[in-house]
Amino acid sequence: MDHTTRRYNGPPGQEDMPYLLTPGPLTTSQGVKAAMLADWGSRDVEFRKVVADIRNGLLAMAGADETYECVIMQGSGTFAIEAALGAFCPSGEAKTLVVANGAYGDRAAKILEKIGRPVVKIDKGDSAAPTPEEVGAALDADPAITHVWVIHCETTSGIVNPVTDIAKVVKGRGRRFMVDAMSSFGALPLDMRDGLDVMVSSSNKCIEGVPGFSYVLVKRHMLEMSKGRSHSVVLDLYEQWKGLEANGQFRFTPPTHALVAFHQAMKEHAEEGGVEARGNRYARNADLLVKGMRDIGFSTLLNDNEAGPIIQTFLTPRDPNFDFEHFYESLRMRGFAIYPGKLTKRPSFRIGTIGKVDETVMNGVLAAIRAVLGEMNVTDLSPLGA
Repeated sequence: MDHTTRRYNGPPGQEDMPYLLTPGPLTTSQGVKAAMLADWGSRDVEFRKVVADIRNGLLAMAGADETYECVIMQGSGTFAIEAALGAFCPSGEAKTLVVANGAYGDRAAKILEKIGRPVVKIDKGDSAAPTPEEVGAALDADPAITHVWVIHCETTSGIVNPVTDIAKVVKGRGRRFMVDAMSSFGALPLDMRDGLDVMVSSSNKCIEGVPGFSYVLVKRHMLEMSKGRSHSVVLDLYEQWKGLEANGQFRFTPPTHALVAFHQAMKEHAEEGGVEARGNRYARNADLLVKGMRDIGFSTLLNDNEAGPIIQTFLTPRDPNFDFEHFYESLRMRGFAIYPGKLTKRPSFRIGTIGKVDETVMNGVLAAIRAVLGEMNVTDLSPLGA
């Protein structure tokens, strides 16, 4: 089947492509798409001004004061994660504590192991939130832990972890606190001055840009101390920062179209009302979707007080007629692309509630789900394995 020419039957607004109800890449605005129609030279004064605006704008959005820097890194979010871990996490006898409750915490620990940095892990499985008390106990039990890495919104399940409370525990014990805010920054409140030494995110999440780059917000003195520590030439945050500071240019070819698109996305983010308004729209999307899915008969993995507004996880129905690939393709034909589950314990699938989507799109996907379930003759929506 030719997915490049097929016309979808979903709501208008996405031309011939489905709405991306995923944790990113996500559906972007017409303005963001239009920003990519021009070609930019990486050395041009105008382009360097775009880069400077982005760096300053991200610091302001994060509540960062003059002691922080923003370093942009080519590549997806994981590129910036590895760059940050390689720049700041200790070697030798000192250790990094990774607080994991899903695939992305596990990935951070794997990166540290791969680059030879000592790592210990709090493993909460795939859908339980860590508590500040657990983190505090781990730090008290092992004085060799100097750095802590936590995911803000773990999109394996959609759970939002209590990073601000954990920060108090970590900073109260004199350790460095680092946050993966990949899927939350721009929509959920996050202030660097609340104890965050490092924060990492990317272009194709809640600010609603397109894939192509990621970024690290970090205390300047930590950057300065990281000189020569990176395990990589390409992922060396210190050298990337020095290059940007020297002439406003990237060391290697920048993703020009992604950067100008993000510049436009930041303008639209501010016009919508900033972090609070963006988060409120996503919360309305999530509330409508979850209520609608429960009304249909689906069960959610998380309770309402655990799930954030980024992505919602639904348990796979036990009905033998339910086949996820059929479900997925039929929804895609109707104009909606969802996400498979990433859980190791309970079969599930996920539906994102971020991007340039609103209640109209949520109502549209709910109607499409009802139609597809009827098409598949699925009647028993109780969870598989329940």
